[in-house]
Amino acid sequence: MTQNNSTSSTVTSVEGRELTVKRVFRASRELVYKTWTDPVHLPQWWGPKGFTITVQEIDVRPGGVWRYIMHGPDGTDYDNQIRYIEVASPERLVYAHGGDGEDDFHVTVTFVERDGVTELTMRMLFKSAAELERVVKEYGAIEAAKSTLNRLEEQLAKLK
Repeated sequence: MTQNNSTSSTVTSVEGRELTVKRVFRASRELVYKTWTDPVHLPQWWGPKGFTITVQEIDVRPGGVWRYIMHGPDGTDYDNQIRYIEVASPERLVYAHGGDGEDDFHVTVTFVERDGVTELTMRMLFKSAAELERVVKEYGAIEAAKSTLNRLEEQLAKLK
């Protein structure tokens, strides 16, 4: 996979009730992981282009919670909550993502360093294939994931 700043560098696939998003970053695994988990960096890039977030609390540890409000470009606010299940720095994060006190889907993010680059794989497991299909259609989940990882790439470039 070649690295550039376009969404073509992000590879996605849907199988059953799982959405997988993969991307290679020209940065160390430690830096990519830190940028993904540090409350200073997260608000700078989390979410698709045009969205901003307000962090209410963040505690990246097993059992910890990250609560934030995502502000859409149209002014719509989206309450989000991430509940961390597994935190293995700098190689793996497992968390449940929800909005209204209920887990909507589970996410496993792995960070693998190879030859000076970091291969990031994000697997989102939904309750059903129909629920995943709904999120893709209603919220543009695939394009949103690509856009979010583009913003991560931009943030990493600022930190190097």
